[in-house]
Amino acid sequence: MQPGAAPNAIRTKKYQLEKNTFTGIALAKVWRRDWWMALIPLVLLLLPAVFNFSWWWVVAAVLVTLIFVLLRSAQVMGVTQMEQGNPLFEKLSYEIDARQILLKRNEREGMTLTWDMIGAAERKGESYLLWLKPPTEAQLPGGWKGWLAKTFQAPIFVMLPFRIFNSPNDIKLLESLLRRKNLIA
Repeated sequence: MQPGAAPNAIRTKKYQLEKNTFTGIALAKVWRRDWWMALIPLVLLLLPAVFNFSWWWVVAAVLVTLIFVLLRSAQVMGVTQMEQGNPLFEKLSYEIDARQILLKRNEREGMTLTWDMIGAAERKGESYLLWLKPPTEAQLPGGWKGWLAKTFQAPIFVMLPFRIFNSPNDIKLLESLLRRKNLIA
């Protein structure tokens, strides 16, 4: 049984995050952060062309880079297809207080996010994005699988559009709560 929200909690209307919206925001975040990774196969396969030029090296470099970009993008988009990601895309209402964020499917079902699970918050247009922290080293597998999981991680977030709040005062309360938790400046 999950603990209830405080009586002075911010309660929202139900909202369902669209998979296309999630994909667009997550891909933008990944490629803003990891754009340089696409240069690695490009540079490595263009290096032989510097010493012995051939169009085959150029074509191979562009093709392998394109395949890398497509695979990395498919990995991020795969979050929308996995069963573990389904709770992100269900119609949920939120109860937010100083201890936690309750994501409620109905009155009895839901899940709890504590504030220590949130890594950052960002205001994007007419909504807040609450970015979840990545897993710790202890939660990841060991060896090369752990390195792979850490290096090519897909960002996960909760989106709170302003239209789901019952009043403008709730938005101000959320913003002050995010400032107190040092999640936004």
